[in-house]
Amino acid sequence: MSKLTNKHLKDLLPSALRDIEGRKKERPDWILNGWGEIIEEKWRPLTQAISFEKGVLMVKVRNAALYSLLVQEEKYKLLRKLQEKFPEVEFKNIIFRIG
Repeated sequence: MSKLTNKHLKDLLPSALRDIEGRKKERPDWILNGWGEIIEEKWRPLTQAISFEKGVLMVKVRNAALYSLLVQEEKYKLLRKLQEKFPEVEFKNIIFRIG
C-alpha cells in the first residue's frame, strides 16, 4: 500500500520542470547522432556512439589500434568538438570500448 502525501502539485511542479529541462538539454539521441559529424570520416565506420548518460559518452571501437589512437591522442580533441557542437550540454568524458 502506498503512502499518501499532503504535498500539493504546485509544490512538486518546480522540481519536475527542472528535471525535464535537464533531460531536454542532454538529448542522448542528438549526441549519438552527432558523433558521426565530429569523428573523422575515415574512422566513422569503425566507431559507434552507443550511449550518453550524465555527461559520459560511450563509444564502441572495432579494433585495438584505433582504440589506442582514440584514447591516447584524440579523446580531448573529440570532447572539444562535442562541446562546440552541443554548447548547452556538459561533457565529462568519452569512454571507448572495443567491441
